[in-house]
Amino acid sequence: MFADRTDAGRRLAAALAHLRDEHPVVLALPRGGVPVGFEVAKALGAPLDVLLVRKIGAPFQPELAAAAIVDGAEPVLVRNEEVIRAYGIEEDWIEAEAARQLAEIERRRRLYCGDRPPVSVRGHTAILVDDGIATGTTVRAALRALARLGPARRVLAVPVAPPDTVVSLAPEADELVVLEQPEWMGAVGQFYRDFSQTEDVEVIRLLTEAARLHRGGSSSPKVE
Repeated sequence: MFADRTDAGRRLAAALAHLRDEHPVVLALPRGGVPVGFEVAKALGAPLDVLLVRKIGAPFQPELAAAAIVDGAEPVLVRNEEVIRAYGIEEDWIEAEAARQLAEIERRRRLYCGDRPPVSVRGHTAILVDDGIATGTTVRAALRALARLGPARRVLAVPVAPPDTVVSLAPEADELVVLEQPEWMGAVGQFYRDFSQTEDVEVIRLLTEAARLHRGGSSSPKVE
């Protein structure tokens, strides 16, 4: 469906053009969501920031999300109770992994943003962007954390997600923009010709470039 994340971002930006006059803020989920979010932010003349979320995998199955945690003054933990029950995951495991992932979140924020302060979303339309959604556990955690930051509206925008996940996430956002909703979906990468891993250096470059472009004359929200 998509050549790469840049292609997906440009197509997603076209579908979000109606939000340009709302002076939105774009928040991308690293790492793969950043190239997509960069194209959206550039097209809308919006600032770009990251919302750092880490998956808490099941024991011996790290790719299976038992929960997800989001950074912030009050970190948000979203649990996948179905997985927790099915695999008999104990609360001590969740707590220990949450602490470990929070430390990784802090490391990544310093790496990606340095001393650049976060972009304020209070009172503005916040567009949360990723390169695709499978189960939705990570995105659900991100949307709930975003609600605490006081945006006027929350918009979830992704190139691809399965219909059942879209339905389950609908109560978490004011608007959902999903370009493709395949009935059967395994990995997000199967819908991209090039789904090579986004490296940290690329995330840093895109965030720096987005900040430079935004300083060049946008009237969107200032950083705090």
